[in-house]
Amino acid sequence: MDIVDFDTADAVAVDVGARLGKVRAIFESSNPKAVVVTDDGDYVGVLTQRQLLRSHVEDDTKVSAMYQPAPRVDEDADVRDVARVLVEGGTTVAPVFDGERLVGLVTADAILAAVLDNLAALQVADVYSADAVTVREDDDLGRVINQLREHGVSRLPVLNENGYLTGVVTTQDVVDFVTRREQRATRGDRAGDSARMLDLPVYDVMSSPVTTTTPATPLDEAVGRMLERDFAGLVVTPADDDRVVAGVLTKTDVLRALSIREEDHLDVQVTNVDLLDTLTRPAVRESIEAVVDKYAEMQVQHAHVRFHKHKEKLRGTPLIQCKIRLRTDHGQVAGSGEGYGADHAFHVALDKLERNVIELKGLNHDEAYQGQLLRKLGEL
Repeated sequence: MDIVDFDTADAVAVDVGARLGKVRAIFESSNPKAVVVTDDGDYVGVLTQRQLLRSHVEDDTKVSAMYQPAPRVDEDADVRDVARVLVEGGTTVAPVFDGERLVGLVTADAILAAVLDNLAALQVADVYSADAVTVREDDDLGRVINQLREHGVSRLPVLNENGYLTGVVTTQDVVDFVTRREQRATRGDRAGDSARMLDLPVYDVMSSPVTTTTPATPLDEAVGRMLERDFAGLVVTPADDDRVVAGVLTKTDVLRALSIREEDHLDVQVTNVDLLDTLTRPAVRESIEAVVDKYAEMQVQHAHVRFHKHKEKLRGTPLIQCKIRLRTDHGQVAGSGEGYGADHAFHVALDKLERNVIELKGLNHDEAYQGQLLRKLGEL
């Protein structure tokens, strides 16, 4: 299936010199998935609502300070390739071109809707992320914003003091809350009001009750629910206890599964691939394969590597966070680390991944041994 086979969203374009106030008005009036940013008529990137989640950015700030580069796709591109482009670009939207003519936007929602019937053969357990980032009810809004940015996620399960799920807070929740407060504030006291907002507990902003799904739920059913309710993701809980967070299923997780291809070597996806710098994609794949090959009993179906750049620098080299996640026949295993430059960050994360792989393998070995022992005891 090619992108040209289904409709793309109309593209709203703004110039890099436009004010963010104008862009916020566009989102409030027509709620597009993103706006396309141009410079003297030439495409340079996109601006999404999530990027506006910066309480200190004023309406007079120029779009040039906020937009992000986003991959462009051809209108005859294969859906699987477009899904991979979105995942590796760390975006849920990309402009579609016919040659040099902008013809629209392709979104994650459009792709998922087009392939929904094909997802019936999978379950949530096949694609969800087990390592969910959570916050507590009494965590302040400033921490929530930092967690959303740092981990590149759009939703955070909220737990009470007993560790049970009581709500969820999303990027949209925060944007709506901040916008309402700023509209009520006068120009003179906006700075003070913004500071007070960051100190508010997440309990005041979160949504409750939480829409959840279970690992055994058919994937087409879970994705259909997300599309119907315009959710970016669902909290995954065990079938026997919807108070316990087992993970999160997001649209990006599903896109990642769609883009996996049968190859002779390990399939590795890299999010924010532009941060690789001197590190190459083949080197990333070979390093992960070297770890996997040490533990041949563990079969790895897929690997995902995500890079995130912090503002801090050392002699001009940015501090990078790297997270590596493997989906294996023993479950999910991950390793993360930070370093100056992608190469350093990747190898710190790789070392942590290997330690976690050893631990996971040992844990499963112990469980198998215990099972054998119990069976033998039962025969006595």
